[in-house]
Amino acid sequence: MAEVNTGKGGAPTLDMTPMVDLAFLLVTFFMLTATSRVTEPVVVDTPSSNQDKLLPENVIVVSVDARGRSFFTVNNPEVRKNTLDRMGKQYNITFTEEEKKKFGGMSSIGVDIKQLKQYINMSDADRVAADRKAGGIPLDSVDNQLGNWIQFARIAERTQAKEQKERAERLGREFKDKPLRFAIKADSKTNFLQVKDVIKVFTKKEIFIFNLITNLEQTAKKE
Repeated sequence: MAEVNTGKGGAPTLDMTPMVDLAFLLVTFFMLTATSRVTEPVVVDTPSSNQDKLLPENVIVVSVDARGRSFFTVNNPEVRKNTLDRMGKQYNITFTEEEKKKFGGMSSIGVDIKQLKQYINMSDADRVAADRKAGGIPLDSVDNQLGNWIQFARIAERTQAKEQKERAERLGREFKDKPLRFAIKADSKTNFLQVKDVIKVFTKKEIFIFNLITNLEQTAKKE
């Protein structure tokens, strides 16, 4: 609260020091808590709809661009790191703790697991160039990497939720579980058959309920 000092026989003065301190505290708070926006490796122009339901907080998203390439992400950084660790063990690839940390801060990925270690260690500029040439995550019957990403992300998420629940119980706190959801973000120009291939992967992993990410239609106002 600012202090008003009338002095002796003089005009009232306003001490702004507390307000300046408060402003600096707020700036510091936002600097420490804000997260930088991560550049998406692919631009997906989603179709419009009249649905205004928000995307769940705990979600796995498979994006399909206009070229039909599949990209994978899970929005929880810790789950991303643990998923990478499990994928590395599956394909006999060792990722360092620094590489796992970098991967945890990344967005969608659309490269073959065999190229991922090199991709993680690229500069931002080189990574953007690599994204243009990337073929997307393999999802064919011979090497269904997308299915493995989804499977290991589910395991990593369940493991984390269990640990959080046990920690909350030890501290006597309430634990609110947020079920893992699934979503497909397809470009409006994507061939439906390529989206269907992703749905087949979902079905094989017994995922029968998922969201389709769209843009909200802008309706003209009636005069």
